Order: sequence, then structure tokens, then C-alpha cells
Amino acid sequence: MPTVKLPARESGRQRFLHSRALVILTSPVIWSCVVPLVLLDAAGTIYQAICFPVYGIPKVRRRDYLIFDRHRLDYLTMADKFNCEYCAYANGILAYFTEIAARTEQYWCPIKHARQLKRTHSRYEHFLAHGDAAGYRTRFPAIRRAFADLLPSHRHTPENSSDTNLHT
Repeated sequence: MPTVKLPARESGRQRFLHSRALVILTSPVIWSCVVPLVLLDAAGTIYQAICFPVYGIPKVRRRDYLIFDRHRLDYLTMADKFNCEYCAYANGILAYFTEIAARTEQYWCPIKHARQLKRTHSRYEHFLAHGDAAGYRTRFPAIRRAFADLLPSHRHTPENSSDTNLHT
């Protein structure tokens, strides 16, 4: 007959680290991040409103990145709904700002890194290879203006349009 190994008993410290009390005690740390997120939201919005028209870069539509719909889920408690919407805001703002930074990078320095990135942003495929000096001299002006794929005619097609989400 095989021997069944029982889990070791948790120490008092381990029980405390996994307790609901510790979760409650750390929640102010999570919620304190709302201040820098709001500042990042404002900074990105103001930055692109001022600079993108000057550079000829299409603006990032904030509402494409902020979707608040989890509050409609009946099986969530009010606290769950509130926390889910906070996460939607946090991840939405970070994605929104990443897209603003990606378009800025395409305009100012569209050169891939020498090492492979774990994850690349939406504009990275348009960038020149690292070390391609000749390509940089000849193709940089065109890449700097290569935002046609972001124009409304490319953005709103039946395949990529959805009216089922609540956008803000």
C-alpha cells in the first residue's frame, strides 16, 4: 500500500501570512497606487494632446483601454466589484500609457533592442533592426510617419468592433 504524505502543519507565522487579516492590512498599499495611476493617466492624456498633433502621431483613444463592465456581474459582492473595477482601471491606464509611449518611440527612436524583449508593444514590429545604420538613414523618415494602420478606416471594422462593452 502506498504511503500518503500529509502536508506539514503550518506554523503560527505561516498561518498569519496567509490570513485574511494580513490581506486587509495590505489593502492600503494596493489602493495607494491609485494616486500615481491617476497622475499617469493625466500626464499621458495631456502629453499626447499637446505633442502628438505637432509630431503628426494619431492620438490614443483612452476609451479603447478602459472598460468597466465587471460591476454588472451578479455573482460578485460589492467589494469584489469595486476591486475588479480598480484592477480594470490600473491595467487599462498602464496599457493606454504603453500605447502612448510606443507611438512616441516609433516617432523618435524606432530601433529594436539588441536582446529579445519578453513582450513587445504594438508598434515594435515597425522598428528597424538593431545595428542597421544604413536602414536607419534611409528608412527612418518613413517609419516616423508610418501610422496609417491606426487611422479610423483601419480601426473600425466589423471584425474588431464590439458594442457589448461599456466604454468610458
